[in-house]
Amino acid sequence: MKFTITALAFFCLCSLTALAQTPYSVKGVAIDSVANVKLANTSVSVLNAKDSILVNFTRAKTDGSFNIPKLKKGSFILLVTYPGYADYVERFTLDSVKTTHNFGSISMNLKSRLLKEVIVKGTVAAIKIKGDTTEFNAKAFKIEPNSKVEDLLRQLPGIQVDKDGKITAQGQSVPKVLVDGEEFFGDDPTLVTKNIRADMVDKVQLYDKKSDQATFTGIDDGEKTKTINIKLKEDKKSGYFGKVQGGIGTDDYYETQALFNIFKGKKKFSAYGTISNTGKIGLGWQDNNRLGTQDNMTFGDSGEIYFMGSGDDLDSFDGQYRNQGLPIARTGGVHYDSKWNGDKESINANYKLGSLEVNGTRSSLSRNTLSDSLVLSSQSNETDHNYMFRQKADVMYQVKLDSTSNLKLTVDGTLKNSDTHTVENSSTSNNDQLVNTQTRTLDNNLDGKIFNATAFYTKKLKKPGRTFSINLSTGINESKAHGNLFSNIDYYKGGALDDSTRIDQRKTNDLRSTKLLSNITYTEPLSKTWSLVLNYGVNINNSSADRKSFSPSAVGEYNMLIDSLSSDYKFNQLSNQGGAMLNFKQGKHNLNFGTRLANVQFKQIDEETGTEFKRDFSNWAPQLTYQYRFSQQKQFRINYSGSQTQPTLDQIQPVRINNDPLNITLGNPNLDPAFTHRFFANYNSYRVLSDQYISGYGSFSFTTNPIVNNLTTNTETGKNTIQYLNLPGKKPFNYNGGIWMGQKLSWLFDISIGADLGFNGSIYYSMKNSDVNRTNSNTYRGSININKYVQKKYSFNISGGPTYTVGQSSLSPNLNNNSRGFQSNGRISVNLPFKLIISTDGDYTYQAASQSFPEPFSQFIWNANITKSFFKSENLKLVIAGNDLLNKNSGFSRNADGLNYNETRYTTIRRYFLFSIVWDFNKMGGGAPSK
Repeated sequence: MKFTITALAFFCLCSLTALAQTPYSVKGVAIDSVANVKLANTSVSVLNAKDSILVNFTRAKTDGSFNIPKLKKGSFILLVTYPGYADYVERFTLDSVKTTHNFGSISMNLKSRLLKEVIVKGTVAAIKIKGDTTEFNAKAFKIEPNSKVEDLLRQLPGIQVDKDGKITAQGQSVPKVLVDGEEFFGDDPTLVTKNIRADMVDKVQLYDKKSDQATFTGIDDGEKTKTINIKLKEDKKSGYFGKVQGGIGTDDYYETQALFNIFKGKKKFSAYGTISNTGKIGLGWQDNNRLGTQDNMTFGDSGEIYFMGSGDDLDSFDGQYRNQGLPIARTGGVHYDSKWNGDKESINANYKLGSLEVNGTRSSLSRNTLSDSLVLSSQSNETDHNYMFRQKADVMYQVKLDSTSNLKLTVDGTLKNSDTHTVENSSTSNNDQLVNTQTRTLDNNLDGKIFNATAFYTKKLKKPGRTFSINLSTGINESKAHGNLFSNIDYYKGGALDDSTRIDQRKTNDLRSTKLLSNITYTEPLSKTWSLVLNYGVNINNSSADRKSFSPSAVGEYNMLIDSLSSDYKFNQLSNQGGAMLNFKQGKHNLNFGTRLANVQFKQIDEETGTEFKRDFSNWAPQLTYQYRFSQQKQFRINYSGSQTQPTLDQIQPVRINNDPLNITLGNPNLDPAFTHRFFANYNSYRVLSDQYISGYGSFSFTTNPIVNNLTTNTETGKNTIQYLNLPGKKPFNYNGGIWMGQKLSWLFDISIGADLGFNGSIYYSMKNSDVNRTNSNTYRGSININKYVQKKYSFNISGGPTYTVGQSSLSPNLNNNSRGFQSNGRISVNLPFKLIISTDGDYTYQAASQSFPEPFSQFIWNANITKSFFKSENLKLVIAGNDLLNKNSGFSRNADGLNYNETRYTTIRRYFLFSIVWDFNKMGGGAPSK
């Protein structure tokens, strides 16, 4: 008490001294938000915004009013506290224009009403943590006019956006970006981040999106997708906006784009089109797995299980551009979503089409260490032409049938055609002595059709917490392909030609799969804190694979069937699965645990011989999730899940595929399933007063009875044969983790600084010539991020840090993969007079020399642009951009695991200059259209 009185006297003396020069003050009235009662003796403090040090304080009068005079000009924080009530915190500024800040009536809320949530107003509420959701207030982050969501995301702590638009948050990739909780053009996040205006955003929410089933029941089923939801401002939901861009550059580069959006309340319509060969506007299809092009035996949203069918070896191009080769992309699409009938009904529809052509060359050097004295070295040169045209339509309709039941229907379909052409020349040497040479040409053409439909019905029963739901889905996937393989291999012995093999074949594939999946779920509340979830489903998955290889009887006449390379199989699977989950929820604790079991009957029929191969096995998938909420701004979560991995049909069926004659895979019908245990934990904390954000994450997984590949190399011919085997007693594992810390330093010119420390590693097994090889690899990284934004003046974002990798293989203990490196990137933008902006960015990569890589590698990619804006809204821009100004993008990659070394150089986009005209138009919220 004596200390408090002394402090009061000190502050009073200081205030009297400055009274004549600094007549600044704050005032207001503290009242109960519901009862409207004046809160007498409320404690009111003024803190320095720079360091949160107390400047002055007082207590409210009997009528709840307060007045703190004799302050200096500057930035401050007002802190209002009263026993039993949540704290009120707000930033404010005093200057020569505004010498008095009147807060008016400050509504104080009882903690019992808010579950101890801290009340935060204005820019203080930059981040809120609500359970699993981290919410960013867009108002707290400044942006340039006409900026896009992507520019806003780059300023949010813990979220990284690379130059291609890929988003990473809390160490995980973010594949889904929603707008007001709804999908926008399906699952392509870049269509949101690169086109929606940032000034339309109210909140950005980051969370793990649960399955429809878990969202309905409120009980976690372990199915989650890292998701960002863009919540729009209410006054930005009516009107139209868009963008038109056209650019032409040196070396025949071009880039055009048009996007048009009409938002009218709960209706959204959008259309876009792009044509480009710069690689920055790609096809962007992100929903391959969701469309059913993969048939892996796993649990899905509705609890279904499905078995990985035989892959299409003639479908060698997936329609993606990964910065290798020179692309030409043409894409377009329309989107519509709406709610009506009092939000009881909604529809979300998308149609996209596009073509992608990628042409390029590739040269590779590889080394296969068989022993300390025996090393096979290979080099190859390859020319590729890849083309795909694809179109997809999907519709989702939801209806609220009554106050207790809902129905969700989804339908999607895809048509695609791909054409690939590959020419390769390669050679293999044994300790510098030639072993073989090969010339190989492979042409493939494929037509594919995909159709899926689902129905999800939910019903809340009379007893609170008691629910019933049923999920039905069906799908068809067809693929017809044909191709030609030509290969000429010369084998050498003692440096002289010993033998030659010539292959001239035509191949056809006719693949088809159908599925019917069902799942019924029932939830029962056992008490106020415990609830039970039961589910059961029957699933049918039938497929066929007819593969044929023909040799010619005459030039161009491929009519002689090659039995050893041909097959006609049918695969029928029937599964019954059931599960039980228990949920405990009380106070700050939330616990889910349980398991799912499935019996799968699998039958493979050889249509040519009538031979049947049957398998009958059980899958089980235990899981546990625990979450503890320290407060609204701090939470911890840990998750465990286990699942079996069945061998793929390509791993077990005895069908040879010889598209690469020097690398042959053989089936092993005796493979058993592997089982993987996965653990994941994360922690998030945000401190309001210091504007400090901390996020930590970690994961660990290990596998029992793993399936590994046994690579057998014939040292005389250089041929490799791969067959998969189980390794009982071995437990490969993977781990990764990290921590991200960020804070705005008000004492250092409001610069934001962040630090990212991470690690990952693994121990995995393989077999080489039937000898077990244990590979150990560990990588450690760290980086510091510094950024600052001053509107209409300048902005910069610079990050960088070292990496260090330690690795070794048991079969080659004298070789290691120990290496160090450094990665950094930066972006700087400066506003000049006459509405000119100069921007530049760079990415630097360095890898030091190591035992596996005797030569160091470094690369600096520098880009820059000059932008001239017109009109008051600055919505018309002329842009001159330079890509890879130093012409250093070499198209280069390396990897090694101790026994194998590979170095690849490939064609990629290098230096060019582009002149563009960009027009952003906007009439949202009833305002005047931009000019």
